[in-house]
Amino acid sequence: MKNTLNKIFSRHALKNVARIAAIAAACVTMSALTLPKPPIAPPTEITFNIDSTDTTDSSDSSDTAQSNLVSACVCDLNQDRTVDSADLGTLLGSFGLCQSGDPGDFNLDAAIDSSDLGTMLGNFGPCPSDLAWATVLQWNPDPDVVLDAAVRSKIVASGYPWRVLDTGTGIEMLLIPGGTFTMGCSASTNYGCSSTEYPTHQVTLSKAFYLGKTEVTQAQWQAKMGNNPSYYKGYSDSPSRPVEQVSCYDIAGFNTATGLRLPSEAEWEYACRGGTTTAFHSMPGYPNGTNVDSLLGNIAWYYNNSGNTTHAVAGKAANAFGMYDMSGNVWEWCNDWYGSYAAGNATDPAGPSSGSDRVLRGGWIGSGCRSSARSTNAPARRDYYVGFRVARTP
Repeated sequence: MKNTLNKIFSRHALKNVARIAAIAAACVTMSALTLPKPPIAPPTEITFNIDSTDTTDSSDSSDTAQSNLVSACVCDLNQDRTVDSADLGTLLGSFGLCQSGDPGDFNLDAAIDSSDLGTMLGNFGPCPSDLAWATVLQWNPDPDVVLDAAVRSKIVASGYPWRVLDTGTGIEMLLIPGGTFTMGCSASTNYGCSSTEYPTHQVTLSKAFYLGKTEVTQAQWQAKMGNNPSYYKGYSDSPSRPVEQVSCYDIAGFNTATGLRLPSEAEWEYACRGGTTTAFHSMPGYPNGTNVDSLLGNIAWYYNNSGNTTHAVAGKAANAFGMYDMSGNVWEWCNDWYGSYAAGNATDPAGPSSGSDRVLRGGWIGSGCRSSARSTNAPARRDYYVGFRVARTP
């Protein structure tokens, strides 16, 4: 019967709880018939080994991917920080008497049986984290999204989950690992850089941060703020379009209510590039990015394909970090006051200490979609082509 169960779970991915319950019932019967209990009294309390103390950031040279692959919850037998069918298959393959405390013996009674099965089924899903503000959607980065193995290792080494849901807003956020990149001018085939994109300079972001997978949508704004200021509302897909006509002061109210923040300009460009040095970030067929303007439509809504209107977020290809619409759709507010770049290397730059305008990044349905392109706006202005995405420090 054990071999039969293993075959069942190797073929199927536990599509629903009803199927799990049926198998659990079968295992209860099996346990009652085949597993005599040793005379060991179980403890009155089970202590779960929740790995919530590792907050080492990606700048720590002693940090390794392996050191952070410890189980985040007791039922995570394969240590991928998710309790799923793979763990269940391992548990079923180990049914029988064992040494107390062996993997799968959750109640420490020296037997892996239906009681342990019930414990595992009750803990199905992502393992918990120490992010009180978030629900973990996926601990380890998806290799089909984050293609670079070195980047995946840095995300794992950070000790934070890769994909989370901000529970206060319903905004999905992805972890961007710290790193070093060249900030500034990346010209395209048809468009050179403006003087404001010089000098190019090396920037190091010493710590990982979370960034919204998409621009904040009209629905997300309205759910929190009770209004929809957007020019492009009233369409069938308007709830999924970026919110616009929001000033920096409006956004400050949104962020105060949610604990979120705007990204710095350096964080924004680093997240947009996703490891590329070209005018436009990676896209299908171009893993290293491209400078060819005619390919921009693969990643952006802009003047050649937008019909002069915004579009629902995540309708184009994502970059190597899994970010959508970093180019096009709407300009995005950054936290920095606008000013000239300082020469020389910088670590965690936050821009000038004061100014009259804030930085805009990402371009919109009209222009400015290169990774290094910059624009500005007075913080009190509300325009139909300016929106934002949110960031958060873990």
